[in-house]
Amino acid sequence: MASFQDRMIGAAMLNVSTYEEVEADTGAFQQAMTVVVLSSVAAGIGAIRDGGITGIVMSTVLALVGWFIWAGLSFVIGTKLIPEPQTQSDMGELLRTLGFASAPGILRIFGFIPILGGLITLVATFWMLATTVIAIRQALDYQSTGRAIAVCVIGFLVYFVIVMVLGGMLGGASLLAGAFN
Repeated sequence: MASFQDRMIGAAMLNVSTYEEVEADTGAFQQAMTVVVLSSVAAGIGAIRDGGITGIVMSTVLALVGWFIWAGLSFVIGTKLIPEPQTQSDMGELLRTLGFASAPGILRIFGFIPILGGLITLVATFWMLATTVIAIRQALDYQSTGRAIAVCVIGFLVYFVIVMVLGGMLGGASLLAGAFN
């Protein structure tokens, strides 16, 4: 079994065997949650000018809530709406793989650097999109990357609606900003 750091690096490097290992390791939930927290705290520090300490705390809490919502959406969409014949998964598998998929987000800590920080944040965001597709493909036992992309697109649209409704109900621009960290 790989170390926590090796798993983070493997996940960031789109290493399929890392995602398979994390998917199978039912004890990796705490590690996956730690990656989500590290990534969201890094994003908060990178945007420290915008939200201060309160922004970091809100960002972290919302990232954890978003992680659970995203895993639930991915589970329902991937196993109920568009499964492949061999698809077999549970929420734990999706939480673990999607948690590790946020590893590249740690680079967002450099977001405060003028000009370069925005570029680093953009690269980290697209990198996380790629790791999310691989995490979903592996957790749902898909043969098709296209189907994993479809789960991400459908899930994002539903997630976006949920965030907009919650943001409207709670009147929080900070909620909207933090929900996508």
